[in-house]
Amino acid sequence: MLKLRLSMGGTKKRPVYKIVVADSRFARDGRFIEKLGFFNPLLPKEKKERVGLEEERIKYWLSQGAQPTTRVARILGENKMMEMPAKGNNPQKAIPKKDRKKEEAEEKKAEAPKAEEKKAEAPKAEEKKAEAPKAEEKKAEAPKAEEKKAEAPKAEEKK
Repeated sequence: MLKLRLSMGGTKKRPVYKIVVADSRFARDGRFIEKLGFFNPLLPKEKKERVGLEEERIKYWLSQGAQPTTRVARILGENKMMEMPAKGNNPQKAIPKKDRKKEEAEEKKAEAPKAEEKKAEAPKAEEKKAEAPKAEEKKAEAPKAEEKKAEAPKAEEKK
């Protein structure tokens, strides 16, 4: 499958990306079919030099069935070459990882008593379920007992 994706270049802590068409089986920085542009994330968003695209070639490869990755789709959406992809839902994104772990631990502590209550309620619910069929059995037995009582006087009458 053909992909429009970013291929990393530049030096340590100074990334520059090429926007390329490549087979999805090839390595990120490996073999590619054609270079379609560049992306420099270190520049401010307002500068023209941040993104360079060959629009005609990108449209050609999209028409041939190449699928853009999410990052490339956003870049193309910002440049009005295709629809902007829907934003993902990651409410944890702005919270540092350390704080996320603390919150998860607190949530687990808060859930533990609730889980114990549910476990305690579960046997009670099972008992109620067990009692319900017994009550139904008693109701079913009651008419049988009444039938026996009704049969008994008939038997006495015959004698």
